[in-house]
Amino acid sequence: MIIPLSHENLRGRRWPWITIGLIILNAIIFLSTNGTMERQMAETGQVELRILVLSAQYPDARLTPAAKDLIAAIRLQYPDQYHQLVAKFQDEADQAGPAGEGVRRMSPLEADAEMAQLCAQLSEVQQTSIAWTYAFHPVDAKPWSYITASFLHGGWLHIIFNMWFLWLAGTILEDLWGRIVYPIFYLVAGALAWAVHGVVFPHSLIPALGASGAIAGLMGAFLARFPRTQIRLGWWVFIRLFKFNVPAYVILPMWLAIQVFWGVLFRSMGAEGGIAYWAHIGGFAFGALGAVLLRATGIEQSADRAIEAKVSWSADPRIVRATEALGENNPAGAIFALRELVKEKPDSIDGWELLLTAQHQKHDIEGEKETLAAIIRLRCASGDLEGAWQSYTEYKNLGGAKLPRGVWLEICRHLEHELRWDVAAEEYENLAHANAGERAGVTALVSAGRIYAEHLFKPEHAEQLLKEAAASPAPHSDLDRSIQEGLRLCTAALYKPGAYGR
Repeated sequence: MIIPLSHENLRGRRWPWITIGLIILNAIIFLSTNGTMERQMAETGQVELRILVLSAQYPDARLTPAAKDLIAAIRLQYPDQYHQLVAKFQDEADQAGPAGEGVRRMSPLEADAEMAQLCAQLSEVQQTSIAWTYAFHPVDAKPWSYITASFLHGGWLHIIFNMWFLWLAGTILEDLWGRIVYPIFYLVAGALAWAVHGVVFPHSLIPALGASGAIAGLMGAFLARFPRTQIRLGWWVFIRLFKFNVPAYVILPMWLAIQVFWGVLFRSMGAEGGIAYWAHIGGFAFGALGAVLLRATGIEQSADRAIEAKVSWSADPRIVRATEALGENNPAGAIFALRELVKEKPDSIDGWELLLTAQHQKHDIEGEKETLAAIIRLRCASGDLEGAWQSYTEYKNLGGAKLPRGVWLEICRHLEHELRWDVAAEEYENLAHANAGERAGVTALVSAGRIYAEHLFKPEHAEQLLKEAAASPAPHSDLDRSIQEGLRLCTAALYKPGAYGR
């Protein structure tokens, strides 16, 4: 199973209180309704089944509008099964015969009385049912259910996954649009998602609920506004989690394609239960289009300026001046103010990141490399090793070749911990050759050799690196045992038939 773990734009200008509030509200509603909904839905199902069976036995029995909707929906969704049920009871009626032999048949008055009692029970359970009152039923959609259905969930996994996706997609959009536009967008996306579901399945009696339609709207907006953002994914294989990055413009359209595939398949089969794929599709389409319109109409820019006005008072004056200078296309002025800041506050990650933006705008590649090296150091110090790796990748793309030994070693160990064996081995080698003749270089050679031997199955290259480590003039007596064990492993692999694919 592949699940999203994070993305590179999770940090915002202020706390995402609306997103946090939505998650808390959904959790409270779930905890207070889940058990009751399960019991009520079971009771409703029993009454509906009895109405269905009695209607199949006595097709002329009088039905209330709600019961007629139930029978019509069953006939439409499961025509073969319904006709088989009717035929079964018709056969029993024929077997009873005019003499009353076999199964006893009720008179029309008795059938009407029994049906009236069941319809009254159906009305009672529907009126007291949370799902029937607040979930979305296309056949009898209540106006408020377009909103309330998005705050109900049918199980623990349902709400956990929905709230996690809400956190990942919602925080960045709340930071972009603010605390007024963002919740309105969320609620409208959910309402339109249910409307699409209702259009595709107009006769469905199955209660549709969950925040996934609204969250699909946020995902569509995420794709439209941040298509190049790297999304960190985790892939569970047995008990091991593999992590990798994929840009939003790849993974989100793939997710939408899966929804369309299953939506079309289930629609062609007439199946309406389970996952509301068409609600996802409708929400996603609205989200993407809505995000484009918010930007084109200037609403997004207005919200952004309002947020900046509220948060700038707490920012360092030099960051405020630098931001204004960048807005006026004056990167040199921004760089001057920010260099003052980072000289006084060398641990200001915000200052360094804004300085990087200014240098990029000025096309100052050497300055960018210097700034990226500082950002990598700060991210390693704060424990954000994945962020440090992303910045290091950018650093290398600009031509950067060497980092401080301790920082570089932290990145190598992070890659090894993440099981990215090929890049980990490559970086250990780069670290070793950049620090040839030093203790750090020997340690890196041993680590690279071990990875090549044990995980990449390249004993020849591993042996070469380990011999290079053994010949290093740097003191490394404590590493001799590891070097010799690695060389023995390489020798055994090189001359053992079938080893490493031989």
